[in-house]
Order: sequence, then structure tokens, then C-alpha cells
Amino acid sequence: MSLLKNVGTIGGLTMLSRIAGMAREMIFSRVLGANAVTDAWFQAFIIPNVFRRLFAEGAFSAAFVPMFSKRLHGHDDPEKGLEEAKSFSADVLSVFLPVLIALVAIFEIAMPGVIWLLSEKPVDAETYPLAVDFARIMFPYIILVSLVTLFTGMLNSVSRFAPGASFPIILNLVLIAALLTGEWFIETTGASVEQVAYGVAWAVTGAGVMQLAWLYFWTRVEGFRPRLLWPRITPEVKRLSIIALPAAIGGGAYQINTLVQLYFLNQLEDGSVSYMNYADRLNQLPLGIIGIALATAILPSLSKFVGSDNKQGADRVQSDAIELSMLLTIPAAVALAICATPFVTMIFQGGRFEMADAAITGNVLAALVMGLPAYVLVKVLVPNFYARADTKTPVIAAFISLGVFIAFNIALLDRFGVIGVAYASVIGAWINVTFLLVVLAQRNFYRVPGALILRIARQIVAAAAMGLALFYTRDLLTSWFSAGLFERLGALLALVSAAAIVYFGVAFAVGAIDRERIAPLTKKKAP
Repeated sequence: MSLLKNVGTIGGLTMLSRIAGMAREMIFSRVLGANAVTDAWFQAFIIPNVFRRLFAEGAFSAAFVPMFSKRLHGHDDPEKGLEEAKSFSADVLSVFLPVLIALVAIFEIAMPGVIWLLSEKPVDAETYPLAVDFARIMFPYIILVSLVTLFTGMLNSVSRFAPGASFPIILNLVLIAALLTGEWFIETTGASVEQVAYGVAWAVTGAGVMQLAWLYFWTRVEGFRPRLLWPRITPEVKRLSIIALPAAIGGGAYQINTLVQLYFLNQLEDGSVSYMNYADRLNQLPLGIIGIALATAILPSLSKFVGSDNKQGADRVQSDAIELSMLLTIPAAVALAICATPFVTMIFQGGRFEMADAAITGNVLAALVMGLPAYVLVKVLVPNFYARADTKTPVIAAFISLGVFIAFNIALLDRFGVIGVAYASVIGAWINVTFLLVVLAQRNFYRVPGALILRIARQIVAAAAMGLALFYTRDLLTSWFSAGLFERLGALLALVSAAAIVYFGVAFAVGAIDRERIAPLTKKKAP
């Protein structure tokens, strides 16, 4: 129940963020379209995000949260625990910030070379300088968001998940405001798409300042007082680095995957980077709401059970996380695959984003979501290693996946183009999941119980019934997908409603949902 509550908090706020992100992409597609300028913008935006996920969200959180939580809760005297945790966080911050500043300085200088390395085609005299400028404007964002991650880890350790789950909403709202302002300038002053793209790039860094202020406020509310000291490598900071380094390398494999994907996409026609971005935005919606929420929620619980040698408790948390993730992810993947082009058309088509763009993006999405359950399972399984301070095994899995991804890109790119890149990503993700499950079982960390396999099989049956219903409902609503706003909203509501009713109805009937688990949720509490 605690896991469900925490996932509900994180998932609910993440859903708001993803909805805001979807609104942002809808406006982005209409204002800027899919062209060489948007390719340059997305390419530049990917670079700071790669380092954000590498140094902040992945490696740092995996190492910092268990260590900070141990100091905070590892004493009978709460005051002593709080003081140790404060001291540890201050030491980390004082080393972390100078490293980030140095990293940003290096990349600001080297950015022309970085952009050049990511482009297979001859450098475009018009878009190459744009990509360099955009990347230089947005790259300082990693300093701000990395500090946000530090504060989020502190708050998560005291089960205050809401501030950390809500800060991405700020970025989305700021970018929406920048895009709407840009559209106004296009319509009234004749500003170019290029000029608007510059404004949106500056908005990214401005949003980072706001996000940092938001998290700093909440750390103060919880009684923490983040402060900068003279940098010193204490034994605990050194241990943090030792634990975080393999996680950074492992996360680096995934982020290298992103950069390699960008490299292959740059070999294709203009708009390919944008098509993949728009498709991945829909793919990331359930991944963020389900996978990231569960991974964030279970790491403290797994760390607690593993630390107390309670294997039964750790196994229960892991099984619950897998069951809940698949209950929600499998139908999401089926729905997105069957209704890929209608969803893209309803959400993105309009303005400077034409029907032809929507058709290509829909095909990319249909391929990409075949790996959605795998992407989520990776997020759910990796914390089982992190809770044991084992950040090396996910590294091996990630690099195996990367090798498979590169091999299949080479094999599929010429024949399938941008869709081939999506297929390569899917294959790599499933290889990653398989490796993690095998290693967990070999080390007796976790074995998937037969009851869970049976439950997932029933979920697949329910998802198949839902897919059949969506197939017929989709054809009935074809004329609504590219019509007016209310028709599109009506079609979207009809598809989502049909999917939810059929899936959860069949899931409940065939036993894909554990009735005993949800029974307490339906009972009224005594007054």
C-alpha cells in the first residue's frame, strides 16, 4: 500500500508533467514544424539532456539516495542522523558543483566539435551554426538540473516525493509560454522560425533557474540547509564517487545510445530527428509515468529490505513493481501501436506540421512502442542492483544492449530508414531486460515467481481484447482525427475510454488484477 501510495504521488505528478510536455510538443510542432531548424534545435536539446540523465538522474541518484538515507535514518537519535545527513550533503554539493561548472566550461568551448562529430552528412552551412548556438545556450541547464537532483534525492529520502516529481512541470510551462510568445512574434512582426527557436533555447536555461529555486525552497521546508563549503574529498564523498562511477558508465551506455541514435538519424533526410523526437514523446509518456515513478518509489524500500537482509520483503517489493508496471505498460504499448498514426495526427498535426509528417511519425511510434515494456522493466529491475551498491552489472547490461543497438542500426538503416532506428532500439532494450533477469536469478537476488508470470499472461490476454476493440473503434473515427479541436478531443476520449473499459473489464474477469490487493482501496475507512 505504501508503494502504491508513493507511485500514485510520483506517477500523478509525472502524468501532469508529461501532459504539459505533450502540450509543449503539440505547440512546438505547430509553431516550428519538422525541418532543418527543428532538427538543429532537438539535436542541441538532446546534448544537455544526455548529461543530465547521465550525471544527475541516473548515476548520482543511484549512489546518493541510499548513502544519504543511511545517515539520516541509521541512528537511534534522529537529531544526530539529521546532522550527519546535512554534513554529507554539504560535502557532496561542494565537490559536485565545481565539477559541473568545469564540465560545462569544457563543452562550451568544444561544442562545435561535438556537433560535428554527431553529423555524418557534410556540415550544413546554415543549420550547423544553429545547432552549435542552441547547444551552447542550453548546456548550462545541466548545472541547474543536477543541483535540483541533489535536492530531490534529499527529499526522497524522507519520503517527500512531490517536489521532485513536480519540477519538470516548470520547464514545460516556461517553454509553452516561450513558444506562444514566438508564434505571436511570427504573426505580428514576421519573425522567422529560426529567431523563435533561439528564444525557446534561452527559455530552457531560464526554466532551470526556476526549477532550482523550487527545490531549494522545499529542502528548506524539510529542515535541510544546503550550503557550500570549501571542496574536500572526504571518505564518504570518495565512496559516493566510487559507487556513482559505474552507474555513470552504465547510464552512459544508454546516453551513448541516444547520441548514436542521433548520429544515425543525421544520415537520413531532414526532419528525421524531429520525427523520432515527436514519436518518442508519446512513447515516453507511459515510460515516465510508470517506469520512472516505480523506480523512484522502490529504491528506498529495496535499500531498506536489503540492508536488513529481508529477502522476502525485497522480493515482494520487486514483484509488486513488475506486476504493477506491466499491468499499465502492456495495454499502453498495444494502444499506441494500433492507434499510432491517429494519436500523432490528433496531437501534433496542424500549423507547420503537415499530414505527411504525421504519417511518418506514426510509423516510427508504432515500431518504438514494441519495446515499451522492456524500457519500463529496465527501470524497475535496475534498483534491485543499486540497493546492493552493485552499479557494475547494469553497466554490462547497458553496453551489451548498446552493441546490439549499433549492430541492428547498421543492418536496418538503409532499408527501413528512421523506422529501422526505432526497431534497433527495441531489440536492444529487450536484450537488456533479459540479461538483468538472468543475472538476478543466477545470484539468487530475485527470481520471477510463477504466479507473477501467470498474472502477466492474463494481462496480455486483456490487452489483446483491448487491441481488437481499438482496431474497430479507430476505423469508425477516421474522419475525426484531423478535424477540428473538439472532434479530435472527442476521438481521443473515445479511444481512451474504449481501451480502459475493455482492458480493465477483461483484466478483472480473467484475474489479471489481484482482487485481494485492491480490496482495501475500495473499503471506506471507519469514521
